[in-house]
Amino acid sequence: MIVLAIGLTMASVTFIMLMPLFKKNHVDQAYDQTLSVLRTYRNMAITNGTRYIITPTAPGTITIQRWDYAPPPAAAPAPFTVATYVLPQDIQFAVQAGFPNPGPDSLDAGASGIFTKYPCTVTEAGAPCLIFYPDGSVQDDASTPGNFNNGVLYVTRPGDMYSSRSIDVWGTTGRIRGWRLYNISGTNTWVQQ
Repeated sequence: MIVLAIGLTMASVTFIMLMPLFKKNHVDQAYDQTLSVLRTYRNMAITNGTRYIITPTAPGTITIQRWDYAPPPAAAPAPFTVATYVLPQDIQFAVQAGFPNPGPDSLDAGASGIFTKYPCTVTEAGAPCLIFYPDGSVQDDASTPGNFNNGVLYVTRPGDMYSSRSIDVWGTTGRIRGWRLYNISGTNTWVQQ
């Protein structure tokens, strides 16, 4: 009986001590998944010579649509969904009080969990989205010429600010960079990963 009690006590202490590690793993998993999705579909747009619409929605879903191209004067066919990714339940695309203003690479003010310079209207009804084009750039879905569309996604666990990550995308080049939030000398700062 004593051995069983000691074993249960040790198991519960171990579980309690591992909880922060499990939570950190969720943030890492969500960040890695989001970064991978963006890079994969940018590469697929270049390789396949087509457009991919990336639509992140709060709290933590990413919808991917393929949008084939038809040269003018023909109308482009409607986009269709090819994949949907869901972040772990305790992780969201969100901002927290104390995030630096401006955000990473000074692309936004750090006020919205999902930021794009221009909204999309193809199927998103004005929601933020990023459209990867065959040249590797990110644009909106405006008529010719399209606008290069910068974007920032904040991946965070509410209440745990310093586990927060962000990913930014530059429209002209399609460059994708990841960031982590640190407190450096009392100032919250995004540091490139």
